[in-house]
Amino acid sequence: MSDTPKIEVLSLRKSFGSNEVLKNISLDVAKGGVVALIGPSGSGKSTLLRCINLLVVPDGGSVRVGDTKFEFGTGARLPDVKTLARFRATTGMVFQHFNLFPHMTTLGNVMEGPVTVRRMPKADAEKLAREQLAKVGLAEKADQYPATLSGGQKQRVAIARALAMEPDVMLFDEATSALDPELVGEVLNVIQQLAAEGMTMVIVTHEIAFAREVADRVVFMRDGVVVEEGPARQVIDNPREAATQAFLSHFHRTGALPPATATP
Repeated sequence: MSDTPKIEVLSLRKSFGSNEVLKNISLDVAKGGVVALIGPSGSGKSTLLRCINLLVVPDGGSVRVGDTKFEFGTGARLPDVKTLARFRATTGMVFQHFNLFPHMTTLGNVMEGPVTVRRMPKADAEKLAREQLAKVGLAEKADQYPATLSGGQKQRVAIARALAMEPDVMLFDEATSALDPELVGEVLNVIQQLAAEGMTMVIVTHEIAFAREVADRVVFMRDGVVVEEGPARQVIDNPREAATQAFLSHFHRTGALPPATATP
């Protein structure tokens, strides 16, 4: 396996007006690796994720996914629309809100990208879409409309839709935070299955126990900087930085995590 990271972010900067949201962020994700971004709201996690697939254009630094690299800052040329579309097709993204087309069936929602973006013949797209719906446990819902689905089912359709583009990497932005608690598990199970299959993923999540189990590495962000990063269990069970300790102490207190282990 190559030592070259699948995703490489270098010296990334982003401001919205006078608010500097990302301050010189660097991050890499190995091929097949799973990195969880954790931290308080407003720390820059979602902005970083959106910069990786250029939904938000950084002010400086660089982003590389696979063999495609973009530079930002003074004198840098932004990618044209075609290049951007091709790049985004390889970086699947699942958002907090499902954004399904209400007038299309579940099957139609999953087929749409392969047909319109990849110009796939409809018969091939339907076969692929049915495979992806089966993968997320919704094969029997193919002919239903989004209004008839639960939140967890809608989010699993959104994951199937992203997977139907056959992306190189998957980005999850708080994929369970809009769901009722009893529906969270079914979505996390799908993400866990993707991790087991070797999909390269970056996950923004408040599900700390899930991050501890599924991620290879955890990155704790606060105020637009990376405060601490390392192996998931090391960071979550034995954080070195006071800010990380303070953030995670809430989850230990509420029973969302097992008791912290003593450092050997």
